[in-house]
Amino acid sequence: MRSAGLRSISNERLLFSEGEVQLPGDTLFYERALENRGYRLIAGIDEAGRGPLAGPVVAAAVILRSDPELPGVRDSKTMTEKERDDAFPEILRSSLSAAVGVSSNAEIDDSDILKATLAAMKKAVLGLDPEPDFLLVDGLQTVSLSRPQRCLTKGDQRSLSISAASVIAKVYRDRVMRSYHELYPGYGFDRHKGYGTKEHLAAIRRLGPSPIHRNSFKGVRSLDKGETGSRTLW
Repeated sequence: MRSAGLRSISNERLLFSEGEVQLPGDTLFYERALENRGYRLIAGIDEAGRGPLAGPVVAAAVILRSDPELPGVRDSKTMTEKERDDAFPEILRSSLSAAVGVSSNAEIDDSDILKATLAAMKKAVLGLDPEPDFLLVDGLQTVSLSRPQRCLTKGDQRSLSISAASVIAKVYRDRVMRSYHELYPGYGFDRHKGYGTKEHLAAIRRLGPSPIHRNSFKGVRSLDKGETGSRTLW
């Protein structure tokens, strides 16, 4: 397994020559380029749930098999809920390994959403078996692991491995939020999944925050006036 330092490969020019240009729709460009450089276990990493006012942030890491056939898989935000649910088992069948990492709302409140997200990504990578020898990470921040990695802005649109991870993370988190709806049915978690919709904000005003709300988020703090006595509900 290669173990190049994180900073030593941060420049894209060190990995991809000027003659290598990603064509529109070629979502395996980065995976092939890395395979040509000797990497065999390339993990795509993405998250779901950075923006909501409630629930965890979930990250997923996926190592796809060679030449995967996942024609409908793309950035999970551009897929319908049914498309994501249908793609979920197909991704697992096309993966050598897949894992999720979760940071709870309490972990988010104890640090901040970025640190909690990176912690969830690290948990996801550590859950992979076999271990990856390269990480393709959606966004701008590397994961705190001594593995070679490359950050890709809009990576869920540019890399099939990252797109697959985005779907796994989104479907997993949606299932978690539907389970929370059974515990705290007054908020509509099964519908908005914790995002700050009008319905959700009205529920916070009416009931106060639940045990899974992110109390450090302004959208929760500004609505929790302590007028409902909701702390006694849980």
